[in-house]
Order: sequence, then C-alpha cells, then structure tokens
Amino acid sequence: MRLSNAITRMPRPFTKGHLGDFQQVVPWASGDVFDLLQGTSGSSPYLHGLIVKEAEWLEGALDDLDGALPAVFAALREGPVDKRAADLRIAKRRVALLTALADLSGAWQLEQVTGALSDFADLAVQLAIEATVGAEIRRGKIPGATEDDISSGAGMVALAMGKMGAGELNYSSDIDLICLFDETRFDRDDFLDARAGLIKATRNMSKMLNDLTAEGYVFRTDLRLRPDPAVTPVCVSMDAAEHYYESLGRTWERAAYIKARAAAGDIKAGEQFLNTIRPFVWRRHLDFAAIQDAHDMRLKIREHKGLGGPITLDGHNMKLGRGGIREIEFFTQTRQLISGGRDPDLRVRGTVDGLRVLTAKGWVPEDASDKLIEHYRAHREVEHRVQMIQDAQTHDLPRAPDGFERLAALSGLNVDDMKRDISQRLEEVHALTESFFAPDATAAKPDEDEDTFGEKLIARWPSYPAMRSSRATEIFERLRPDIVRRLKASARPDEALVAFDGFLAGLPAGVQLFSLFEANPQLVDLLIDIVTMSPELARYLSQNARVFDAVLGGDFFAPWVGVEKLTADLAEALESEKDYERKLDASRRHGKEWHFRIGVHLLRGLITATEAAAQYAELAEATLASLWPVVVAEFARKYGPPPGKGATVIGMGSLGAGQMHARSDLDVIVIYDADGAEMSEGPKPLSVRPYYARLTQALVTAVTAPMSEGRIYEIDMRLRPSGNQGPVATSLTSFKDYQQNQAWLWEHLALTRARAVAGEVALGQEVMAFRDELLSQSQDRAKVLKEVSDMRDRIAQAKGDGGIWDFKIGRGKMQEIELLSQAGALLCTGAPPANVALSLKSAAECAWLDPDTSQHLAETYKKLWALQCGAKLLSGEQIDPEQIAESSAQFLCRLAGASDFQELEATLRVAVETAAQMIDQSLQAAEG
Repeated sequence: MRLSNAITRMPRPFTKGHLGDFQQVVPWASGDVFDLLQGTSGSSPYLHGLIVKEAEWLEGALDDLDGALPAVFAALREGPVDKRAADLRIAKRRVALLTALADLSGAWQLEQVTGALSDFADLAVQLAIEATVGAEIRRGKIPGATEDDISSGAGMVALAMGKMGAGELNYSSDIDLICLFDETRFDRDDFLDARAGLIKATRNMSKMLNDLTAEGYVFRTDLRLRPDPAVTPVCVSMDAAEHYYESLGRTWERAAYIKARAAAGDIKAGEQFLNTIRPFVWRRHLDFAAIQDAHDMRLKIREHKGLGGPITLDGHNMKLGRGGIREIEFFTQTRQLISGGRDPDLRVRGTVDGLRVLTAKGWVPEDASDKLIEHYRAHREVEHRVQMIQDAQTHDLPRAPDGFERLAALSGLNVDDMKRDISQRLEEVHALTESFFAPDATAAKPDEDEDTFGEKLIARWPSYPAMRSSRATEIFERLRPDIVRRLKASARPDEALVAFDGFLAGLPAGVQLFSLFEANPQLVDLLIDIVTMSPELARYLSQNARVFDAVLGGDFFAPWVGVEKLTADLAEALESEKDYERKLDASRRHGKEWHFRIGVHLLRGLITATEAAAQYAELAEATLASLWPVVVAEFARKYGPPPGKGATVIGMGSLGAGQMHARSDLDVIVIYDADGAEMSEGPKPLSVRPYYARLTQALVTAVTAPMSEGRIYEIDMRLRPSGNQGPVATSLTSFKDYQQNQAWLWEHLALTRARAVAGEVALGQEVMAFRDELLSQSQDRAKVLKEVSDMRDRIAQAKGDGGIWDFKIGRGKMQEIELLSQAGALLCTGAPPANVALSLKSAAECAWLDPDTSQHLAETYKKLWALQCGAKLLSGEQIDPEQIAESSAQFLCRLAGASDFQELEATLRVAVETAAQMIDQSLQAAEG
C-alpha cells in the first residue's frame, strides 16, 4: 500500500524557517506526501532530522508501507553480529520515522502504530540477547552452552513488562524488562558461573540498546521491575523470583504481571515461569481489596510527581495526571485483578482488549467502556505527538503558548479546539474512574440516632477478630453507617442486628469481605437476609466468606445446571490446577459456592425443598465423580494404577436416594474388582486388598481433610459389609457373597437406596445389576414386615420419640416412613428403589399397603422432609419454637404450606400421629 493513498489527516508546519528549500531534501515527493513531510518537519525538529538522514530510504518505504518494516526487520536478522549495535540504531531511526508518518497521516490506527513499535522492540531485544549471550558462550563463560543455545539465550528470557508486554509501546517509550534465567538447565556446581555469565550478558544487552552513540540509541532500557532491584542482580534465577513473589510480592507487582510477556530469549521457559506465578497474579477469590491498593498507588504517584492538583492543561501529565492514561490502565487492570482469578477470559494484556472483555463479562457498563476506550486512544495520540516533537520521554503538555501551537500544528488541529477536546476528555476520564478508586469520597454518613440503636452490641464490633488490622477497621468504618441503616430498615431490626453481630463475631478476617461489600453494597442486603433467617448459614458464611464471590458471577440466580455440567466444570477446574493440594482446595471452593447457592435459593423461595434436596445430592455426586480420578492419579504415582477393573463408589443413604440437606454427610461404600490381579504395578507395588483399602482412605482424606479451604463433607462408611468390622473397600466377589449369604434384612433394605456415583462406570453398572437381581428375588412378606416392625421398636427404644420438632426420629416420622418404603421396594417387584413416594405407591399396588395409607404417608414424608431440609439450613440444632426468629418461622411455614407457626405445629401433630397409626395398622395386619 502506498502511503499517499491512505492519508486522512495532515500536520501543518509550525514554522518553515529552518526548512529552507525543503523540496531539495525530498525531491521525489509531491502532492499530499510532500505536504505531509513538510508539515511534519516544520513542527517536529526530531522528525525533520530523521527525514533528512533517511530521505533516500524513505522514498521506497512510502511506496510500500506494508512491506517496509518487514524488510527492515529481515535485514537486521541477516546482519553481522559485529555491526549489530549500529544496525539496530539505523533500524530504530527508520521504524521511528515510518510509524510517525503513518500515525500523523492517519494511515495507521493507534494499535498498528503501537504494535509496530512493540514488534521492533521484541526483535531488538532478541538480537541483543543473541549477540551478548553468544559472546559469553564463545568465551566459555556459560557452562555447557554451545552455539546452538544462542537463540534461546542459554536459558535466559526477557519478560516484556508494561506497554511493551501488552504490545502498546508509545512513541518514545523506554522498555521495561525483567531478565530471568532457568537454573534447571545447569548443573548445581555450574550455577554460579552460569549466573555470572548471564548477568554480564544482560548488562551488555542493556548497553547495546540503551547507550547513545553517533547513530543514536535503540531503546532506553529499564531493568528495575525485577524482584527487589536494590539487592538483586540484573538477571535473576526463576526459582529465586518465584520464591520472592510467593512470599513478598505486592499488589503493584501483580498488576505489572497482567501485561507480562516472554518476549525474547528462552520463550518456552519464560512462559512456564509466567504459568508458575499465575496464582500470585490471579487470586482465586474476587479480590476487591485490590481497589484500595490501586488507589493508594495512584495517590503515591500523584504525591511523588506533584500531580495532585486540579486539571489544568499547561504542563499537565497525560500519563500520570488526573484523568490521564494511567487512570484508565489502573481502572482496567484493577478490575482484571479483582475477577481474573475466577475468569481466565479476563487475563488479557491490552488495555482496550481488557475493557472490552470486562464489558462482555458484565463488570464494566458498555457506555463507560466505550468512552474510556475512545479517551484512551485520544490520550495516546496526544502523548505520541508530545514525544515526536523532540523524541523526549515526556508525557507533559506544553506550558508555553507557542508549545501548544506547535503541538496543534503537528496534530493538524486548531489549538483552541485541541485544548477544549483534551480538557473534556481528561475531566470525563477522571469522573468515570475516581468513584471506583475513591469510595471514601462517597462514604455514607451515620444516622443521627445511630448511637441509640443496638449501642451495646455495636460497641463490641471493634474488638472482633475481623477488625484486627487497621485497614479492615478503616473500611468497615466507612461501611458501618450504611450497614446499620439497612439493619434498621429490615422487618425486625433487633433480630437482624443480633444475627449480624453473630456473623461478624465469627468472621476471622475482614479486609477482603469488607472490600467486597464496599464495592457491591447490594450484597449487604443479601447478607442481612441470610443471617436474620438462618444462623447456621450465617456461621457458614463467617468461615467461608469467599462464597460471596459466586453471587457476583452473573449466573448466581440462574436455573440449576444439572449434575453433568457440575461434574464437567469441576473436572475442568481440577485439571487446571497442577498441584494435588490445590486440586483439593479447588474442589472445596467449587463445593462451597454451590452449597451456598442452593441454600440462598431455598431461603428466597426460588426452589422447593424437594428441588434443594436433589441439588445437594447432585452437587455431592459431582464432587465425588470429579475427585475420584484425581485421587486415583495421585495414588497411582506411588503405587501404580488400580489393578484389575478398578473400583466404583456406591452412594448409600440420602446420597444414594438423591435427597440430601445442607448438613448431610456422605454414606458410601467402595467395591473393587481385581479381575485376577494380585498386585499393583508401580514404584511401590501393593497387593490388591491393601491397595484398594489405602485408595479408599485416600478418597476419604481428599473429601474430609481440613485444607486451607476447609473440608467439603464428612464421610460415613458404616453401611459397608460387616460395618465398622469389615474392610473399607470390598471386592466384588466378597460383596456378592456377603449380600447373598450373610447380610441382615436391614442391609438389603439399605441397598434399595444404593446408587453408583463415581469410579469405573462399567463396574458400577455391574454392581447395580447385581443389586437389582438380588432385590427382585421373592421375599417372605410376613417375615420382612415382622423384621421391619422389630427394627421400628428397637429404634424407638434406642432413640425415643424426639419430640414434634424432630422430623426424622419418632413414631410416624421420616425414618419410619422410609423403612416402610424400603420394604415396599424389597417386596414389590419393579418398585423404584430410593424413591419413597413411588415405593409406597408400589406397596399399595401389590396389596399390602392401603392406598389411603400410601398417599398419606407420602404426603407426610414430603412435608417432614421439607421441614428437615429447611431446619438443617437454619440451624444445626433442633428447632425450638420459643427461640426461633420470626423470619425463620415464616420460612418453615412457607416450606410446609402453613399460614403461621401455630397452624404448622397443629397440622404436623395430626399428620404424624395419623401416619404412626397407619404404620401400626399396616404392620399388624401384615403380621396377622
């Protein structure tokens, strides 16, 4: 493409006095091209000098705008190493000249300009590394390295940071590099020699790019973004850098690594390092505390640079001043830091790309994003023209009137129009970003009567563990007036205050959560709803406050996704974690967020208790199904893969029935099929029985161990053959033999609720087929029901009645109805296992249960289960009608379809007593 065909704007000469007969400088130029060159030379002394030096080359370059820079780059790569420093400077002149003309003429958009500058920087750093590392290799200063290692920097990588990393270099930008080397490439005894050789090569690389010679310079090179630059050498081992970021890394360094890119040298090692420190940059939780960190950085920069005053154009810093480029970059990067740990799509380097994806994900409104992108591009173009005038690394607008006249001339604009446009853009950027960074500017004021509301409780708050840090206290003090106001506005303010106090007292730390609330005040209302209605969920939130992150994910109130999607999503999350402990923590984060989601949906009436029960069970199934292969893979590293056909995890009890509540543990048994194998094959082989026993214990530990993210579930394995006396994992042969020849009737009843939930699918299907065949065998009805009656009596003697508010234990309660339904599944061929209502219906159809009895028991069970599910969400203790909060009582009434608590108690007593009498009559009739 010819430049002459792409000109859309034109600079004008600020002065022609120094130009002389400019046509003699570029005799080949005419028309718009001549006007472009004359306008550029008349406003930029620096570019005038470049045009004079490169006039001959420029003629051909402007005729092939697309091919000119690739040709410059190709010539550089082919040039001799001994002339590389000079060749790089000549290339820099040509790149600077061509990008300036393409920019000023409008032939290239901003991204093409910054991209070309960044591409040249990458190449320049690569060629400088090859030259200086190659020199050290030829001197024998890098042990074990040969000529073949030159292109990869002998294990050294230059990480491009800042604008270079994002491909956004400005016109006269310096380049920020962090130089690291892969210490694993060298023997331990050679480490110090290799380190010394690479440090020298790094220094020489910097000099090759940085030093000003008769040919100019290539790039001002800054190596100070490396870990602790005051005490570390210019090239640091990757291991040392990793340990620094893990232990001492600060928020500004996290933000810097958003744009980090392996640009030259050992690219592969650099990318591996960036992946290694990913958890440092991208926190797993929503990190709203980063807002305050970024705000503090902004204030320090303003104070250090003296940029804290109001926006005035004379001398205003377009990068660091109010409303400037850095405001937009900080706004974007901080939003990315907040959410990028949970959403990899947000991990983009470019500012414009970052704003676009933040908008697509719902974090930044589209109108705000569009305006910031527009202003960012305009700011960058002004910045470029300020720098083009003298090739100065400056971001300051001119102070003198003629300086602004020159800038406007180079931009092809009227000076008054230009000033007005810049001023409006700076003000709008400041307005769009300041409220995000400076919440104290809009902090709520306390109510006049706040001191009289709950003053004794509120007076205790500063002593709570969450307030131990001054930063947490500072944020909470900004939040407190609004929180108190919301508590007072709730239906029962005193109850809400006591409930919130319980939540706050149990909170171990406050900075992250308080920052979350400050940025998302609507979450305070949700918290008050939860803690007022459900003390149990409030306690859960105190210890697992990060589950609030899920509320902001955009789909928190969306319909249930189902077990397949849950399993796939968790499996993907586990796969992304390389460390076993991190995988276990990821499973806990996933489980807790979904657990919280189900509870909130139930509390707010978005789902029924029946739906909640199924969702809790599907979540547990997805957790086991996803964790099992992870546990097996970790176990196999030491003991080899599972011998034979592997193992299956069978869900029993409420898990097997697909009906759990918020506090359910997991009843499971593990069955394996060695298929003739005697030992595993691995570094430490085990015989089959101890192999599967230890594998089962590994699964139990993976689920129940208190990791940094807590535990997910408790596991109960007492339903396995022989109970606690039997092995924790049972062979398929032993399982079949036990069930056919040794099992008690209650164990067959328990099998009606069995379901394969994890492990080898084929083996799980085989176990279930055996179960179905076993339960379909003809049974002595009288004997079965006599045993059920005896079991009922033994349970009553051991556990008593439990009272009306114990929904599980007692006459006519859940456990008794479940026993009867299991008997129905056992006695009636084709009865659906696990489903209480359908099993009772089958019992009526095969004529040992009266249809009215079947219907009443099913309805009573449904009501009892709804109350049990709700009660377990509200509290870990049995419901006390004298102590229950009004909102909690209303919640239970809603679940049971009662208008008030008195009606609930009355109807419940009638239903349970009727159910008990019906069970009595059914069992007596069967025995008779």
